[in-house]
Amino acid sequence: MATRKPVGTQRSPGKSRVLGDPHEPVIRSVARNRRARHDYDILEVYECGIALKGAEVKTLRLGQVSLQDAYARIEDGELWLLGAHLAPYEYASGYGRFEPVRPRKLLLHRQQIDELSGRVAQKALTLVPLSIYFKDGLAKVELALARGRRLYDKRRAIAERDATREAQRVIRDHERRR
Repeated sequence: MATRKPVGTQRSPGKSRVLGDPHEPVIRSVARNRRARHDYDILEVYECGIALKGAEVKTLRLGQVSLQDAYARIEDGELWLLGAHLAPYEYASGYGRFEPVRPRKLLLHRQQIDELSGRVAQKALTLVPLSIYFKDGLAKVELALARGRRLYDKRRAIAERDATREAQRVIRDHERRR
């Protein structure tokens, strides 16, 4: 019987994990951009770090973030997350205060940024954040290189998804009758 890793547990320094592989990272999801997988064809996915200021980390830990209108852009050889909304932290004052919607720098290797820059400029592709999560206590952004879907593509994708669900339902019902 396999052991199951507790969801949302953080690794504290100096203490070992109770369950699971000690080398396996602890991942806690904060926010998802559900609309992105509907509106775009996802070609590649990258894991980026994100540079945060003041109480932004506390806001992320509370899950008060929206990626609905967010996108990423490469400017002057740096990768920036634009349009992401982090709610102001209630207890922050002075230096800890921040603007809810501001450009936030994404951390990626130079070679990866150069590759993305070339692909985005060459083809009609865009960079869309899929989710924000904590991995071993560090904030990460799942960034996708994507192509926008047209309306008929969205309809076709919905029809294919419905067809596979119907087929699975028929198979499941048939197996239950046995």
